[in-house]
Amino acid sequence: MPEDSKHILSSFEADLARLRDMIAAMGGLVETELADAVTALLTHDSAIAARVVEMDAKVDADERAIEQFAVRVLALRQPVADDLRQVVAALKVTTDIERIGDYAANVAKRTLVLNQAGSTWPLASLSQMARLVQESLKSTIDAIGEADPVKAISVWRADQMIDDLYTTIFRELITYMMEDPRNITACTHLLFIAKNLERIGDHATNIAELTYYAATGQTLPDARPKGDLSASPGAGAAS
Repeated sequence: MPEDSKHILSSFEADLARLRDMIAAMGGLVETELADAVTALLTHDSAIAARVVEMDAKVDADERAIEQFAVRVLALRQPVADDLRQVVAALKVTTDIERIGDYAANVAKRTLVLNQAGSTWPLASLSQMARLVQESLKSTIDAIGEADPVKAISVWRADQMIDDLYTTIFRELITYMMEDPRNITACTHLLFIAKNLERIGDHATNIAELTYYAATGQTLPDARPKGDLSASPGAGAAS
């Protein structure tokens, strides 16, 4: 291989390593954002919830920085085939991570509303769901940093458990609302919080699929594991 070609290849590999590091750092920030949002919810801590809302601006800034760097790599290196696949996958992953940050911030915002209303509810099921989602996100970020398709598959498979638990929480909260209309406002916020957590799980799964694709060049089956969502509401996260 000519010396110039070796240099270009080495420079591109360095760019890819930097891109992965930037994404892993952004993912770590979102992990913290989600962990703090869950803590704020379970401990009714408005100060932590407010801090989570403020953190979201940093996540957005990281997304812009990664996109700019990736576009620069595409323009300067003009990668093809496997190399191009890795850069394009990185851009898509960054979008999913940013959306996870949005959902975490939304959990914090609704926690603030619940705290102001003085509403307290048994949160055991939500706590369990949040733990599963946090584990899924952590494994996803680890898979990105290590370019590990095995960890990516484990996240992909775990999505069904999160969806099943969401369905259970949805039914529980609907029951509370039917028993006493005074529960409707608080339960509605909790429903959206549960939906936000479920969507975080979906985005973690998307990232796992992209990570697997970037590492192997192969796609996971379209029919990924899913729980019974027939009873779930159609609404997504609301700001």
